[in-house]
Amino acid sequence: MGKIIAIVNQKGGVAKTTTAINLAAALGLRGKQTLLVDLDPQGNASSGIGVDRRKVKHCVYDLLINGAPFEVVVQHTEYRNLDLIPATIQLAGAEVELVSAISRENKLRRNLRPHKPFYDFIFIDCPPSLGLLTINALAAADSLLVPLQCEYYALEGLTQLLSTYELIRSNLNPELKIEGVVLTMFDARTNLSSQVADEARDYFGNKVYETVISRSVRLSEAPSHGIPGIFYDQKARGAEEYQAFAEEFLTKQD
Repeated sequence: MGKIIAIVNQKGGVAKTTTAINLAAALGLRGKQTLLVDLDPQGNASSGIGVDRRKVKHCVYDLLINGAPFEVVVQHTEYRNLDLIPATIQLAGAEVELVSAISRENKLRRNLRPHKPFYDFIFIDCPPSLGLLTINALAAADSLLVPLQCEYYALEGLTQLLSTYELIRSNLNPELKIEGVVLTMFDARTNLSSQVADEARDYFGNKVYETVISRSVRLSEAPSHGIPGIFYDQKARGAEEYQAFAEEFLTKQD
């Protein structure tokens, strides 16, 4: 039986999509059947692994709103053991359309849960907000993974996310757990990055992964080429850190 993990942070620019793409691709390399669900209307997870969104015929919007079958929207990618449910700009209207839908919070859950046995991991790349799309992801997920940037106000911004997490547990998904917190955009040259890392470990304890993802020009360049960072430059520091993170992630599954 697989596991559904929502990768979520309501702040943008925290390496959320970068984490989703590279963790999913790295686990595929390790023989894990992996599905990446792009639930962000910006569609960056889709383009980040080389999908031309202009040529996508069926996307996650069709799954949520139009009742398209799972088999129609899922795509195989060129990367080992990695499938994708892409997003297009159509998804921008889903928040409004879901408002009047019956059982609107569970649309994604009903579509993903039956397919858990066919994947080791299903990752949902959430939009940078706590609207109905993210609520759908949290209702569908077994756990949430939080990328936390090592910058000012980072921990303060988690308060709203943790409140939403508790509401989801109380009302929609009592089994939802925190998978872990991964520290991103770490800059060893600044005291601030180290302070945020220390505060995160004090607050979340062993939920914070030991592996830290540094700021990396090469990781930032990779999406523009439609290639996961771990393949774009395998010897880059950021690529090696995501490979190490994937290893640590797997050890915590035992």
